[in-house]
Amino acid sequence: MHKNKRISGISGHLSRRRFLQGAAVGISLAALPKFAGAAEEKRLNFYNWDTYIGETTLADFTSATGVDVKMDLFADNDELFAKLRSGNPGYDVIVPSSNWVARMIEAKMLMPLEHDRIPNIRHITPRFLQDTSFDPGRKYSLPYMWGTVGIGYRKSKVKSVPDSWKWLYDSDVYSGRIAILSECDQMLGGALKYLGYSLNSTDDKELAAAEALLIRQKRHIRAFAEDNGQDLLASGEVDLTMEWNGDILQLMSEDDDIGYVVPKEGFLQWEDTVAIAAGAPHPENALAFINFIHDPEVNKGIARTVQYATPNQTAVEGMDAAYRANPAIFPPPEVLARGETMNYLGEGAISQREEICTRILAS
Repeated sequence: MHKNKRISGISGHLSRRRFLQGAAVGISLAALPKFAGAAEEKRLNFYNWDTYIGETTLADFTSATGVDVKMDLFADNDELFAKLRSGNPGYDVIVPSSNWVARMIEAKMLMPLEHDRIPNIRHITPRFLQDTSFDPGRKYSLPYMWGTVGIGYRKSKVKSVPDSWKWLYDSDVYSGRIAILSECDQMLGGALKYLGYSLNSTDDKELAAAEALLIRQKRHIRAFAEDNGQDLLASGEVDLTMEWNGDILQLMSEDDDIGYVVPKEGFLQWEDTVAIAAGAPHPENALAFINFIHDPEVNKGIARTVQYATPNQTAVEGMDAAYRANPAIFPPPEVLARGETMNYLGEGAISQREEICTRILAS
């Protein structure tokens, strides 16, 4: 998105990526839910990832409900958690990844959802509403988008499709032309999968091997990127980057020289959620907003823009084949079989991983 373009209600830094043409939601505003709490201030504070909403979603919500939306941006789950650790500074709706939902529930950071106040829940694919290990009964969160973490690459700069974590973690072939996500679970996750271990490993020897691998490879890594590996790839600063699939797919829509692949050793299959932060100043508006984004027409507009897989079954059915049949968005079953979800491992394991990542970055 070009930096001179803005989305109504957004504050904070925006990346260079252009939103896809035609992303505006073609809906009848009169048909949208209008049950934001009459007694509440007509405001909503939304804390979200960068470029992770439809181009007109916020403005459409304001038109439908009269509720003004202010959206702040965070770079990763660590930043989101840190912001809420000492108390909610005023956010209503937040977008944590699934394994962080469990951690936030334990830390009493989330407000229970009233499912009967979210009628558009009926459009969500049933398997996403079944009991999950991170949120049994989906009491605190609903699915937003899902996808994979893999390798974005510049086709003209590689000898063949880089379908192994080797090219990021254990090779000098692309020395100085590599970016790896800085969030600790992702940074270690790629190394663990390359070494044949689980993303969720708590084994001291396996974690030590991943740490040693990263320290040895660090001299070849251009950047440990927060949420901008796709920008480094777009600008030509790197040729390979570990990234979320939708970020690379957005870039692929602008540049035919960009590709995306999930590594053969395995990868993270993730789910991002929408939740209401404990102490939210506008809980009624928050419920209305969560319902709104799962209206199929609204949801299609979001999915077209962000290029991630939506769990909204009705929305998927209304999308064109270029979206529904794109294997980088909806990987075939044999590819998904190599995916692994990240679990909440407990505070002790999280502290251990954070110490490892601190040593890697300081090395």
